[in-house]
Amino acid sequence: MLAANGALAKLIAAGARILESACGPCIGMGQSPNTGGVSLRTFNRNFKGRSGTPSANVYLASPEVAAVSALTGYITDPVEYLKDVDIRVEMPDRFLINDNLIIKPAEDGEEVEVIRGPNIKPFPRPKAIGEDIQGKVLIKVGDDITTDHIMPSNAKLLPYRSNIPYLSDYCLVPCDPEFPNRARKQGGGLIIGGHNYGQGSSREHAALVPLYLGIKAVLAKSFARIHKQNLINNGILPLTFSKEEDYDRIDPYDELIIENVLTQLDKDTIMVKNITKNEDYTLLLDITERQRNILKSGGLLNYVKGE
Repeated sequence: MLAANGALAKLIAAGARILESACGPCIGMGQSPNTGGVSLRTFNRNFKGRSGTPSANVYLASPEVAAVSALTGYITDPVEYLKDVDIRVEMPDRFLINDNLIIKPAEDGEEVEVIRGPNIKPFPRPKAIGEDIQGKVLIKVGDDITTDHIMPSNAKLLPYRSNIPYLSDYCLVPCDPEFPNRARKQGGGLIIGGHNYGQGSSREHAALVPLYLGIKAVLAKSFARIHKQNLINNGILPLTFSKEEDYDRIDPYDELIIENVLTQLDKDTIMVKNITKNEDYTLLLDITERQRNILKSGGLLNYVKGE
C-alpha cells in the first residue's frame, strides 16, 4: 500500500532503507553503526554493543528527531521543521492484505501434523510442582542483570530462537561461561540474584532457556516486573529476600530445599533451608492469586489447559 501511493519511492529517494518490522538493527543484524560511530535509534534499547558495533554510541530518539537528524547530519530539534507540516495519520478504509496472523484453529487439531525443520525444536514444558524443590545454587549474580545477560540475543543467536536446546549453550554465559555445563551436570538447580534481576527486554527466552536447563527457582533482592511474570508463566518460582543480608550468606554450590512447596505457595512467605550451612531464610512471594495458581499448575500453558 505504501508502494502503491508513491510514498515508498519518495522515502527511498531521500536515502531511507526499508526493513521489516522485526528484530534487526535492535540486535545488530544489519544497519550497524561504523566503528566508534553515533547512531540514533527509535526503539527502546541502547545497551552497550546491542547495535552490533561494540564501540558505537547509540542514542534513543523519537521518529521525528531521527528523521530530521538524518537529513541535517546531527541531532536536531524537529519542531521548526514541522511548523507547516500536517503529520496527522489517518487509517485507510481497508487494508489490501490482512496480516493480523490470526486464523481459526483446525477442528481436528490433534490430527494435524506439524512439520518442523531441523532448527525448530519442541517447546519446553514445565511439570507441575512436586512436594519439594531441591537443588544447588548454580550461579550467584549481582544487581541489574538484564535479559541480555540471561539469554544473549545477538546476530549470531537470533536465527536459533526456535531452537531452545541450542540457545541453552549460551544461557548466562556473559556472567559465567561455565553456567550451561554446570546446570546440565547438576540436573538443574537455583539462581541467586541481586536487585532488578531480569531488567531490559521482555525476552521470554530468558525464562524458557533456564526452564530447559532445569532452573526451579530464582532468589533475588528484587525483580524486573516483566521478567518476573515470564518466570511465573514458565513455572519458575520468583522469590524475594525478606532480609537482604541473607543474599550474602548463600554461596554457589550451596544445597537449598523448599519443603512442602504447594502448601507454602498459599502463603506470602516461603521458607528456604540451606542444607549445606544448616540455615533457614524467609523469602517473599509477592504475587496475585492467579499467578499463584499458575505456579501450582507448573506454568501458564498447564494452567490454561487445566492440567
